[in-house]
Amino acid sequence: MATHDIVLRGGLVFDGSGAEPREMDVTVDGGTISHLGKVSGKGREEIDARGQIVTPGFVDIHTHYDGQATWGSEISPSSLHGITSVVMGNCGVGFAPCRTQDHDRLIRLMEGVEDIPFPVLAEGLPWAWESFPDYLDFLGEREFDVDMAAQLPHAALRVFVMGDRGANREEATAAEIAEMARLAREAVMAGAIGFSTSRTLNHRTSDGQPTPTLTASEAELTGIAMGLAEAGRGVLQFVSDFNDPQKEAAMLRRIVEASGRPLSVSLAQADVAPDSWRMLLGAIEQAADDGLPMAAQVAPRPVGVLLGLELTLNIFSAHPVFREISDLPFAEKVSRLNQPVFRARLLADEPVTDNPFLKVMLRSFGKMFQLSDPVDYEPGPERTIEAIAARRGVSNEAAALDLMLENDGRGMLYLPFLNYSQGSLEPIRAMMESPVSLPGLSDGGAHVGMICDGSFTTTMLTHWGRDRTRGPRLPLEYLIHRQTQKTARWMGLNDRGLIAPGYRADLNVIDLTNLKLHLPQVQYDLPAGGRRLMQRASGYTATILAGQVTFRDGTPTGAKPGRLLRGAQAAPMRAMAAE
Repeated sequence: MATHDIVLRGGLVFDGSGAEPREMDVTVDGGTISHLGKVSGKGREEIDARGQIVTPGFVDIHTHYDGQATWGSEISPSSLHGITSVVMGNCGVGFAPCRTQDHDRLIRLMEGVEDIPFPVLAEGLPWAWESFPDYLDFLGEREFDVDMAAQLPHAALRVFVMGDRGANREEATAAEIAEMARLAREAVMAGAIGFSTSRTLNHRTSDGQPTPTLTASEAELTGIAMGLAEAGRGVLQFVSDFNDPQKEAAMLRRIVEASGRPLSVSLAQADVAPDSWRMLLGAIEQAADDGLPMAAQVAPRPVGVLLGLELTLNIFSAHPVFREISDLPFAEKVSRLNQPVFRARLLADEPVTDNPFLKVMLRSFGKMFQLSDPVDYEPGPERTIEAIAARRGVSNEAAALDLMLENDGRGMLYLPFLNYSQGSLEPIRAMMESPVSLPGLSDGGAHVGMICDGSFTTTMLTHWGRDRTRGPRLPLEYLIHRQTQKTARWMGLNDRGLIAPGYRADLNVIDLTNLKLHLPQVQYDLPAGGRRLMQRASGYTATILAGQVTFRDGTPTGAKPGRLLRGAQAAPMRAMAAE
């Protein structure tokens, strides 16, 4: 007779604490981990984990599934990569609170900031809410293949309280700040896990307007943080250009000093100032040394735009000649690009755009690469489009066009625009090794036609833990700890991220030797037939959420035990007693 719900047999268990792995069995009963060690009893389901690794389910703290969670139950691509808990509502954008007259305004903001097309959101969003507690109540009735936690987005909050004045970035009055603080307190009391905001010019509406939160005052930000302080719960998440890193780091420190709430900020290397991240990281490390809860969210690979004929952008997007065919069906577009006369016209054309960033980006052939199988996110200089063109004796544009036309017109180019200024991931390694850094910034669910980074966890295991040749690797136990217990505890999800009796049975069985990240592909499964990039992996033997197997060999089982997480989650009583 079966004595356990599930038994994982003989795997090399990385428990999430950072300790060295041990070979053992793991039992699951009633949705929690019940025993570690040698198990003689049988499970209703037995999973042979011999020769494989067993990890806690991964916790991704930086996603944008705010819309997808309202119409879908499969939170992919994240759920395909061992992730069992996600935090959405980052970067100050989301869909609640929102009045009826502001629906389109928030859609345009999400369309511009996160590259999710207007028709997708207009058709997909049910808008069955106005307040943030209403939004949580709606999500609370839904089922998912991961657990979901939501943050209160500043842009939606600001527009809700200030209307057009908020959207136009006017300064908030004392009364408006007090109302935002009240609503922030209400949101976290209802189950929001935190509050997020954006201060970057990269975040714009689809019609080019900066995000409503760009120039919000320190008084406004502090006031909202004090709303969380009054509730005694919730984290703060910031993204900024950090044009004056010392000044902004000092402001963030003052906000944490005043509110006592944990604050994380996005940290990346920018080409315009490739060493400024060091100052910001140093300021956060000093704050942490002084006892302040501050952290830096960092990515395990470059943040890179994918360029292709089926995607939002390709290297000819700003060319008048290309615009002649840009609206044609895909197959016809590819056919025209293969015609010698049209090809010659296109290659002789020049980009026309008033967007200097776009013009430079689409001509950065010296740091643009072909994305090929096996996927390599730390390519060397010999693999640039510029180097390929030189070897072929053709122009950069001709080489890029030929590469995009591969695979029946679905070839992709990869342009790292953050974290690759010197063509190496050594700066990322330094960020990842900092005690104040957290793995994040995957943006799962966003940038659906340009970026596909919901697969960060697989890169973490394969590139950093197994394959890297252009520099030192990192210990698997360290990498897994960061993506499980460390991210979980930062968000207050103290019931998960550790393989120990009493903890949530969120688990992965991974064939690390054969773990492989596949090339991104385009699929048309969003509302209104919308397009999105999807990246899969092989090697995830099983993913378990709340004691139910949700994926076997990368294929969904149909189980949807995932639910909305309302705020922080307490550590198991057994664990607290043991401590």
